Amino acid sequence: MMKYLVAFFILIMVSACVTQKKYDDLLSEKIQLESDLANCKDSLESADGSLKRLDKSVNKLRTDTTVLGQKIRQTESVLSGLNREHDQLETYYNNLLNNSGKLTRDLAQQQERLLALKENLEQTKRVNESLSTDLSERERKVKELESILKNKDKAVQELKKKITSALLSFKENDLTVEVKNGKVYVSLAEQLLFQSGSTVIDKKGVMALQQLAKALKDQNDIHIMVEGHTDDVPISRTSQYMKDNWDLSVLRATSIIRILTEAGVASNQVTAAGRGEFSPVGINDDAQGRQKNRRTEIIITPDLDELFRILETN
Repeated sequence: MMKYLVAFFILIMVSACVTQKKYDDLLSEKIQLESDLANCKDSLESADGSLKRLDKSVNKLRTDTTVLGQKIRQTESVLSGLNREHDQLETYYNNLLNNSGKLTRDLAQQQERLLALKENLEQTKRVNESLSTDLSERERKVKELESILKNKDKAVQELKKKITSALLSFKENDLTVEVKNGKVYVSLAEQLLFQSGSTVIDKKGVMALQQLAKALKDQNDIHIMVEGHTDDVPISRTSQYMKDNWDLSVLRATSIIRILTEAGVASNQVTAAGRGEFSPVGINDDAQGRQKNRRTEIIITPDLDELFRILETN
């Protein structure tokens, strides 16, 4: 569809005017794109929130496990004391049986106390057994979560190596690959992909994206977010299709997604987003800083459904 929009854009630039119906259609499509962008941002924020809740849940499980361990040690200490007291009372009780009848009343009282202590002892044992079972189950779940997180981290590192290997032929100042917050970030400089103010990808950029798609197309357990970024210099030419840097960043992201999907990446795994000038990595006061900010970030997030399933069953 972007090919048709570009062709139509060229036709508009050549023509003296457009029909009201075509203008309304294009405006409707732009509104839909802005709505899709808002939905993508909500999805990203939801995913970030889910990761934070996940970290919080794991930390809580670890804390609960520590607390349960302390309780078990306390109950074992109480149980040991009750056993000693029980033995003392049982000895005293046996001695009372051998005493004269004047001790009968004391004996009855001690019997009652002994029975109460036995009941207390049994109840303490049951509580201790329940705590031990609960602790074992929590430890099992913590180990399961830690194992899954470890495997996810390992998979992310392996994916980073795979992507880095696929892009070795490109200059370091054109792109970077790094892992942050459990995600792989592929940052592509503007000079690798686009001419200034353009949404058309250069041949060298197409080659880089095709190499990246080759490394990602068989990864079914990931989601790919393509984020366009610009500096704070306003675009030189505005139109009804592209009014500012936000529009430019979104259109660049969708251009990249088309290359990725045409090269084999599943369409349901990718999302286009534009951050415009509002997420800089450098200052916009000099040419070097602005160049750093004119970039596209491809953010690859592992599938966390297995972790959420375990937390839901907790």
